Amino acid sequence: MAAPTSLPVPGSVFHLHNLALVLQLKGANTAMAENDIAVHHKRLGGIVSVAIIASAVITGLLVIYQTTKYPRTDDAEIFANFIGIAPQVEGPIMKLAVRDNAFVKQGGLLFEIDPRPYDYALQNAQSEQSTLEGQIEDERRTIASQVSAVDAARANTSSTAANINRAAAAVAEARANVLRAKAALESAKADLSYTSNNYNRIEPLLAQQFVTVDQVDQARTAVTSKTQAVDQAQSELVQAEAAVESATAQLEQAKALALQSQAQLGQSQHGVLTLDPLTNQRGSRTAANLTAEYNRNNCSVYAPFDARVTNMIISQGAYAHTGQQLFTLIDTRTWWAVANFRETQLSRIHPGMAAYVYALSRPNVRYEGVVDSVGYGVQADNTLVGSYASGAGLPDVQRSLNWVHLATRFPVRVRIIAPETEPFRLSESAVVVIRGESSGESGTYGNP
Repeated sequence: MAAPTSLPVPGSVFHLHNLALVLQLKGANTAMAENDIAVHHKRLGGIVSVAIIASAVITGLLVIYQTTKYPRTDDAEIFANFIGIAPQVEGPIMKLAVRDNAFVKQGGLLFEIDPRPYDYALQNAQSEQSTLEGQIEDERRTIASQVSAVDAARANTSSTAANINRAAAAVAEARANVLRAKAALESAKADLSYTSNNYNRIEPLLAQQFVTVDQVDQARTAVTSKTQAVDQAQSELVQAEAAVESATAQLEQAKALALQSQAQLGQSQHGVLTLDPLTNQRGSRTAANLTAEYNRNNCSVYAPFDARVTNMIISQGAYAHTGQQLFTLIDTRTWWAVANFRETQLSRIHPGMAAYVYALSRPNVRYEGVVDSVGYGVQADNTLVGSYASGAGLPDVQRSLNWVHLATRFPVRVRIIAPETEPFRLSESAVVVIRGESSGESGTYGNP
């Protein structure tokens, strides 16, 4: 049946049969179009699914490549050395020159303890040392005087020794004079005997006039002279013997004086004082002086390095005790990022490698760093290997087994190359990426 060429215009006679044919033709065309769209959507869905799967696979491979070539971890913290500041002397804090979280330069004053008691102690130590030096000087003069007395006693001893020698010589001379006097006496006696015999021989001859009166008188005179000579010789002998006794007495006196001089010399020598008891105190007095000076200098406490003050909970006027920590100084000269990497990544991390460090407080700032060291030990997991109790003798091995075994993480220390004034915070979270090449430590940092 042929389809009508047109629909009746309004106002004409409505033909129901022709309308039914038109509606049937339109429904057939709509069904054919819907079938074509469904086929097209199905084909497009398949292409999109394949593309998504391929993209996921490629992305995964790229991630594996990047993480394998450049190990990275977000299990990291910013770290720096820090020390507790505690005074080495005690006393009230007279001046507190810093505040909490402030930055201080090396050599800057931190606080000052009341120095007056330590000034007094230093002055006392210096005074005691000066007193000791004065005592040593006075004692040195006394010893010099005593040494002079010893020299005088030694000279006196030498003089008495010379007197002994002179007295001994005088005794020897006197004994020699006794011998000469005895010899002279014997000679005089012999002359007297000869003269007396001669007188006794010629005197009887005077009566017979064999000799003259003058000869007899001469003989008598000679006897008288020789008698006087004998008496004189005897006197000289007695005098010489007395001289021997006198010289002997002088010798004994000289010996006694020599013994007395020796005793005086020994007494003078033993009476000489020594400086050892005083000079031995120099060490203790010097140590006391240095200790007092050291304590005085420690009344003012200065920053040992560029640092950040933290954990300050004291005020001016508080009493500081020796060795009691007042606050903490964070060493800002060098900052590290301590990153925990899995043990499977450690083979690709070595000291000297370059690294990027991102602090989570400033994620848009990239800092360059250098791997300083790789850790070699962490605390053992007791659930895996048990425990090694001290003195137990045998290790305690767990009898259970975990099906999921996690890789152990080891700390890697990365030194951050950045100015000291960079606002790092101790223990803030960070992300570390190991670049894998040696670092030239250029010290640059900025936006990634």
